[in-house]
Amino acid sequence: MSKQAKIESFNPNDIGSLDNNIYGLPFTPDEASLVILPIPWDVTVSYKSGASKGPEAVFDASFQVDLFDSFVHDAWKLGVAMLPINKKIKSTSIALRKKAEEYIDLYAKGKTADTNTKMRTILKEINDAGAWVNNWIKDEALKQMRKGKLVALLGGDHSTPLGLMQAVAEVHKNFAILHIDAHADLRNAYEGFEFSHASIMYNAIKIKQVSKLVQVGIRDYCEDEFMLSKSSKKITTFYDDSIKAMHFEGKTWAEQCKDIIKALPQKVYISMDIDGLDPKYCPNTGTPVPGGFEFDQVVYLVQQLVKSKKQIIAFDINEVSPGKDEWDANVGARLLYKFCNLCLVSNGIKP
Repeated sequence: MSKQAKIESFNPNDIGSLDNNIYGLPFTPDEASLVILPIPWDVTVSYKSGASKGPEAVFDASFQVDLFDSFVHDAWKLGVAMLPINKKIKSTSIALRKKAEEYIDLYAKGKTADTNTKMRTILKEINDAGAWVNNWIKDEALKQMRKGKLVALLGGDHSTPLGLMQAVAEVHKNFAILHIDAHADLRNAYEGFEFSHASIMYNAIKIKQVSKLVQVGIRDYCEDEFMLSKSSKKITTFYDDSIKAMHFEGKTWAEQCKDIIKALPQKVYISMDIDGLDPKYCPNTGTPVPGGFEFDQVVYLVQQLVKSKKQIIAFDINEVSPGKDEWDANVGARLLYKFCNLCLVSNGIKP
C-alpha cells in the first residue's frame, strides 16, 4: 500500500494499532519524512540509571497519545516513524553499565585510572564503546539524511546525540544548538569518561560548524562550567534562576522567548534533556533537580522558534527513565510528538 493510500485509509481518531509504528502511525521509516533513532544507552550516568529503557518505554506509551495537534494542522499526515532498537547497543550498554558502576564506586573512594589497573582497563573499554556508539549514530543519521529524511534521536542518556550532531555538521555548515536542560553538561571527560552524559555540550562546541550554543533553564552546574560559559563567545546561557527572577519581576515568558530566539542563527539543532522540565514531569530521570520548566513552556518556546521562521534541522530528547508507571514515558512521548511536528513544519513539510 502506498503512503498516500495509507493516509486515505487511516483513522487518526481511532485507537493506536500496535501493529503500526510509533504513535500507531502507519508509516515505515522509508515512507516517513522524519525518522527517529532510538538509542538505549546509559553507561556513564553518575547518579541513577534507567535512561537506556527510555526509547522502548516512550514507544509503548506513544500509542496513548492523541494525534490531533492544534498548532500543526493534520500533523499525523506529515510522516513520522521510528527505527527498530539496535540490540547490540542495548546489550553493550547493559554489560558496560555494571563495569561503570564498579569504576564509579572506586572513583568515589579516591582511586584513579592513573594508578589503578582495573579502573584503567574499564575506562578504556567504556571510552572505546562510546566512540563506537557515536560513530554508529553518525553513520545511520547520514544514511537517513541522504534519503532526504529529517532525523531525531531518542535516548538514552545525554551522551548519545553527539553522533547526530556530527552528522548534521556534515550537511549544514553553520548552526546553533538550543540546549534545554537542568545541567550545563560542559564538563571535560567527567569522571574520566570522554563521552559522559555530563560532557555532551563540551564535546559539541568542539564541532566547528556549531557557531553558537544557547543553553536554557540551567540550574545545576559547577564553577568550571560557569566560567567556561562566561568566557566563551560561543556560549549564551539563560539560567533558570534568572528566568524565574525576571518572571517574578514582570517579564513574561513570551518576552523571554524572544530574547532566546534572538540569540540563535537561522539553523537550529535542539537538544532536550527531560530534566529541563520540573521533576514532577520526570520523577525517575537520572539526575532530577528542583525548579525547571512547565511542559507547556518548552512547547511554547519551540512553537515561537517555528513562528520566527527559523529552521529546526534536527533534535534529540534524552534521559527519559521509566518508573513503575508510565508517567515519565507518557510525558516523553507527548514532548517527542510535539517536537517532531514542529521540526517538520519548520522545514516547510506539509501534509
